[in-house]
Amino acid sequence: MSRQIVLASGNKGKLKEFNQVLGNLGVEVVPQSQFNVPDAAETGLSFVENAILKARHACQLTGLPALADDSGLEVDALNGAPGIYSARFAGPNATDTDNNHKLLQLLEGTSPEQRSARFRCVLVFMRHAEDPTPLICQGSWEGQILPLPQGENGFGYDPLFLVPGLDIASAQLPPEQKNKISHRGQAVQQLIRMIPAYL
Repeated sequence: MSRQIVLASGNKGKLKEFNQVLGNLGVEVVPQSQFNVPDAAETGLSFVENAILKARHACQLTGLPALADDSGLEVDALNGAPGIYSARFAGPNATDTDNNHKLLQLLEGTSPEQRSARFRCVLVFMRHAEDPTPLICQGSWEGQILPLPQGENGFGYDPLFLVPGLDIASAQLPPEQKNKISHRGQAVQQLIRMIPAYL
């Protein structure tokens, strides 16, 4: 019998990724939408704060352990924006395409050397809503912002993120390869190493 962990997100891409990597640990990751849990208000000012808010919210409303991920893109030429606002960069109901379009508009005329950026990911696992020591895992992935979207894989800003050393966009990587080297991949590897002690 697998143990259930609630994912504090409705993102199908993330749900699939987490089930792929945590399935071997006898864990089934289920979306919070299955319990009609509304999204938590992301009022934190950092990825860590927001991930904790989301995990605690899911624990409170389901009574199950919860896993939350807060991640985003930091672009140096934009002083770290979109950062924690990555998902809603172009507005509250923005699509990935809207966000990518806004990013390209803001970077218009910026030279390739000044387009350095990184994806950041913070994963928080809480055993229960009052967990005083949640498990916090972090990863970051350095790269550059491309002038035009490329590739069909991934989600979010993947089509604009140039992977260092490979000269292709993150959206052109096969999922298995992306999961090994990405910001989320790094955070998930930490999670896999550390979560057994928490289960």
